[in-house]
Amino acid sequence: MLRGLVNGINNIFLLFYVIILLRIFLSWIPNIRWEKQPWFTVRNIADAYLDIFRRFIPSYGGLDFSPIVALIVLQIIQQVVLFAVIYIGSSL
Repeated sequence: MLRGLVNGINNIFLLFYVIILLRIFLSWIPNIRWEKQPWFTVRNIADAYLDIFRRFIPSYGGLDFSPIVALIVLQIIQQVVLFAVIYIGSSL
């Protein structure tokens, strides 16, 4: 049961990684229509998380480095959550 929970958590984080990376790559396409689906959903989900870091990390020369920091923080959060789930699950 614990293995299934860990796999489920990993899959949720993987989906979020893919959404953020998709948002990063799609930002390089100049004439994409963000108001159309599925791009609207990708932008809204990713930007909700990325905007946290954009407030603190300014862009340099037109390049936005906040997604790099956001992905690193997301990996740290994933490891902390997995450690907590495994620690709590093993003590039951």
